[in-house]
Amino acid sequence: MHEVAVLALDAVVPLDLAIPAQVFGTYEETPYRVTVCAATPSVPTMAGFAITAQAGLEALAHADTVIVPGFSPHLRVPDEPVLEALRGAPGRIVSICTGAFALAAAGLLDGRRATTHWRDAADLIARHPHVSVEPDVLYVDEGDVLTSAGVASGLDLCLHILRTDHGADLAARVARRIVVPPHREGGQAQYVQQPLPKHPGGSLAPTRAWALQHLERPLTVRELAAHAHVSERTFARRFQAETGVSPLRWLLSARVDAARTLLETTAASVDDIADRCGFGTAANLRKHFHRHLSTTPTAYRRTFSRARAA
Repeated sequence: MHEVAVLALDAVVPLDLAIPAQVFGTYEETPYRVTVCAATPSVPTMAGFAITAQAGLEALAHADTVIVPGFSPHLRVPDEPVLEALRGAPGRIVSICTGAFALAAAGLLDGRRATTHWRDAADLIARHPHVSVEPDVLYVDEGDVLTSAGVASGLDLCLHILRTDHGADLAARVARRIVVPPHREGGQAQYVQQPLPKHPGGSLAPTRAWALQHLERPLTVRELAAHAHVSERTFARRFQAETGVSPLRWLLSARVDAARTLLETTAASVDDIADRCGFGTAANLRKHFHRHLSTTPTAYRRTFSRARAA
């Protein structure tokens, strides 16, 4: 079992704490064991109720992954025993929302890229100048240290970790259980100015769903706009407003995601998968696959295929 220690600091954000417990700790097909740990047996949340810790700070020394949820006020520096426990943790370190301030206080983000809630990013920049803060993204993966933006983006990061550890198929099944999209690209904007369309035409979600069913086609903005019955300019503007990314960037991410699933769950050749996902050629698939995932389709299949897992 992969041991996950969720470190609850005083005035922890309840949803930030619940997200990793839900993603990693409630489904029998996920090979994780979650332990909520803290410096004290009882920890107040920012919502007014308290939670009971299952273990003390010593749990961090035995964890494969340590996750620090957000806390309030975010500029409060955790006590030195907490910072020492974070510095001594041998495994992967993850923060959700303002949990990044605890990691930064421990010096774990120095010289690294990181993010936090968009509202508090300026404070992270001012207080920790050695951290390369990216205020507009959902999450940042630096390998052994990962940070997410505010609150619900912790779901995106935890699903990303699940995908990285055990593949897109398992992550998609867990996402289906908790009724969220299986994947949002980390570089997607965390704050969309107009999340709900104000025009009578409604959302572009039906067009996105249609595109996912036709990835093998050389889809263009013109074709997508025609499906949505709007002009290309209007479509591009509304698509960016709804998703935080451009139509073509969204399509490329969807194609890579579809290729990942086929590599895991079928014996189809790389050429066939490239054709079915709209890359055209195996060489094109390899190029974009490596750009997104820093590996090759063949190496990915070898690691994550169901046959190999069996």
